[in-house]
Amino acid sequence: MEMNYCMQCGTKLVFRQHSEEGLVPYCDKCGEYRYPVFNSAVSMIVTNRSRDKILLIQQYSRPFFVLTAGYVNKGEEAEHAAAREIQEELGMTVETLSFNHSHYFAPSNTLMLNFTATVLEEEAHPNWEVDLWQWFTVEEAVKNIKPHSLAEAFLNGYLTGKYHFPA
Repeated sequence: MEMNYCMQCGTKLVFRQHSEEGLVPYCDKCGEYRYPVFNSAVSMIVTNRSRDKILLIQQYSRPFFVLTAGYVNKGEEAEHAAAREIQEELGMTVETLSFNHSHYFAPSNTLMLNFTATVLEEEAHPNWEVDLWQWFTVEEAVKNIKPHSLAEAFLNGYLTGKYHFPA
């Protein structure tokens, strides 16, 4: 999503050469460069302690399984957001957390940050956002995750080391 107008004053932006960054949107009225603004979100591959199972969820009456995910709050570190979302949505405590990969998702203007989270509990206590949760073997998770989705791309990338995102 390209910015065409200044978010401070509404003036149409022009591209101006920045000595260190090339052509950058610039507001003549404010006298400042304007860099892209986008959302940040986290998605998590939730595993049990032995890492032989992956927890997938269904949400909002949709009939498919996805990864647990949520937005990063202003000023919040992505790692904290990942652990917070798992606690809020599933009532589970993150034991270990590691970063996997990122991908910019244009339809929602969101930079998705994917993590693997190992949780302490085997039993979830979901909030209202989660309709159904289920542990799957790795093979079952691959078969049951929503096809042609970011969730599937992150899961397959985590498992194979090769990330291929839907267009």
